[in-house]
Amino acid sequence: MAATYRSREGLSTRPAAYGGNSDEIQLRIDPIHGDFDEEVTGLRKQVRRLRDVAQEIETEAKFQNDFLNQLQMTLIKAQAGVKNNMRRLNKSIIREGSSHIMHVILFALLCFFIVYLWSKFSRR
Repeated sequence: MAATYRSREGLSTRPAAYGGNSDEIQLRIDPIHGDFDEEVTGLRKQVRRLRDVAQEIETEAKFQNDFLNQLQMTLIKAQAGVKNNMRRLNKSIIREGSSHIMHVILFALLCFFIVYLWSKFSRR
């Protein structure tokens, strides 16, 4: 037979009424040792607070999810715009030829020459 356990709060355990080898126990509440109405009221308040926090978390999660969906749509649109602009740029490069590279090289040489002359005249 299983031993009976007793707590300070007035709870005690005993073996189940049916079956001698069962792992189940029955819980008996001794009303003399505790005011369980206050405990139950306190637990209800805590459960209510937890429910409110869970609802706030759910609301925030929905908001964040909507925000991420909008951000994803914005990125998809931006990616499509960049892709279209790259396509147009490639077409214009093919149409115009490679003369723009020559212009960039000439501009760089001109800038280098101006800096060179400026450094020569500034030493005097």
